Order: sequence, then structure tokens, then C-alpha cells
Amino acid sequence: MPFFKIFLLVIIILLIVIVISNIKIVPQAHAYVVERLGAYNATWSTGLHFAIPILDRVAKKITLKEIVADFPPQPVITKDNVTMQIDTVIYLQVTDPKLYTYGVDNPMRAIENLTATTLRNIIGDLELDQTLTSRDIINSKMRVILDEATDAWGIKINRVELKNIMPPKEIQDSMEKQMKAERERREKILQAEGEKRSAILVAEGEKEAAILRAEAEKEAAIKRAEGEAEAILKIQQAQAEGIRMLNAADPDAGVIAIKSLESLQKIADGKSTKIIIPSEIQGLAGLATSFKELIKEDETKK
Repeated sequence: MPFFKIFLLVIIILLIVIVISNIKIVPQAHAYVVERLGAYNATWSTGLHFAIPILDRVAKKITLKEIVADFPPQPVITKDNVTMQIDTVIYLQVTDPKLYTYGVDNPMRAIENLTATTLRNIIGDLELDQTLTSRDIINSKMRVILDEATDAWGIKINRVELKNIMPPKEIQDSMEKQMKAERERREKILQAEGEKRSAILVAEGEKEAAILRAEAEKEAAIKRAEGEAEAILKIQQAQAEGIRMLNAADPDAGVIAIKSLESLQKIADGKSTKIIIPSEIQGLAGLATSFKELIKEDETKK
């Protein structure tokens, strides 16, 4: 009896272990392909699942995340017979776990070989310069071709990128020389443009300075002319005021004659070689001479 209880306890424990071991939890962004008796049965998505012991088994665990496949460089030949090495990066995603499991043996290896042959076909229609400058076109063509070919495998190609394009060393050296010459040419152009701009700025500065100097001289000349005009005006006003005051004093003929003599003295001090004396002043001069003679005679008599 105790032996039977122990045997029953062992059986129960084994059943519990079998049941627990056949409880499956599928994580997020994953899918399990389940076979029953060796044939495809179902695809489990995220969540809790129970497999029938002995009959069911998980044939493949597949991630539904985007997969990055970095393939090694492949030798390709361009249209102008230049051999180069190109490595590619493929971004893909499993859309049908059943087709991915049963569509092709070793899907990643199949995609790598398909990528190499597609790349050779596309590059074979392009020359070296086109290959180096047409990355986007090559990427787009490869993505379309690979996506169409991998539909039967339950795979979607999201992006294809050419990571490195490596021409032969002699071509790389030639390209470097060409790039160096182009850089030197651009440097000379930039230097010439800089010198030209500098010369233009200097000329514009000299032009503006000349304009400012001319304007300053003009303003100075205007100020001088205004000062001279104002001085002349002041003199004329003073003379007019003197004449007005003289007229107001009602001077007699003697005063006027004396003033005329003073003016004559100033004229005589100048550099004029001819002096025209009014008749009134001549008469006054004769009168002065007669008066002087009379004074001498009186002194002689005494």
C-alpha cells in the first residue's frame, strides 16, 4: 500500500511537470510556429498558450522586430569594366512566420545571395561615375527587386543601403588627386573673389572719403562766403549809419572839406599813380595856402 501511494505521487508530480512544461508564454513582438505530429498546426502570437504533450512542439521562434542584416563586401564589375567592392545593409521584417519557416531553408543566407546577384546586375548597367553618384537610385532598385523576391518567404524588405563603395586603389588615388585639384581651384577662386571684394570696398571707401572731403570744402566755402557777405553787410551798415548821423548833425562846408582832405590823405597813402581831386577840395587847398602866406607876412612885419 505505501508503495502504491508513492507511485501515485510520482505520477502526479510527473503530470504536473509535463503540464507546466507545455505552458508557453510568447513575448511581445515574437511568434511561435507550432507543429503537431510533424505538420504545421498553428502560429502563436503574444500571450499564454498550451501545447499538447508529445503531440505538439514549437518548430521555430521568430522575432517580428525589424532585422538589420549587414552583409560582407561583394565584388562587382561596372559597365566600363572597373571591379569594386560594395557592402550592403538590409533592413527587413518577418510578416508571415509560416512562410518564413517553410518557404526557404536558411532565409538570411538566401537573402544575402539574392542581394549579391541583384547588386551585380544593377551595377553592371552603370559606369563608375554613375555608381559613385547614384546611391539613392541603386538603393531604390534593390529594395523593389528584393522585396518582390522575398514575398514568398514571408519577408518584407524595408530599406536597402549601400554602406561602402570601394574602387581599386589606383582609381582611389586618381580620385584623390582630382579632388585635391578641385579644392585648390576653389581655394584660388575664393581668394580671387576675396581680393576683388577687398579692392571694391577700398575703392568705395576712397570714393566716400572724397565725397565727404568735397562736401566739407563746399560747406567751408559757403561758410566763408557767408562770413564775408556778413562782414561787407556790417561795413555797409556802419557806413550808412555814419552818413545818417552826419546828415543828422547838419555839418557845414568846412567840416565836409576837412573830411574830404582826410579821405584824400588815405588815398594818397595807397599805390595809385593818378589822383583826381574835386574842384571843391582844390579851392580849399588854395584857401589854406593863402592863409599860410598871410601868417608869414605878419610874422615878418613884427
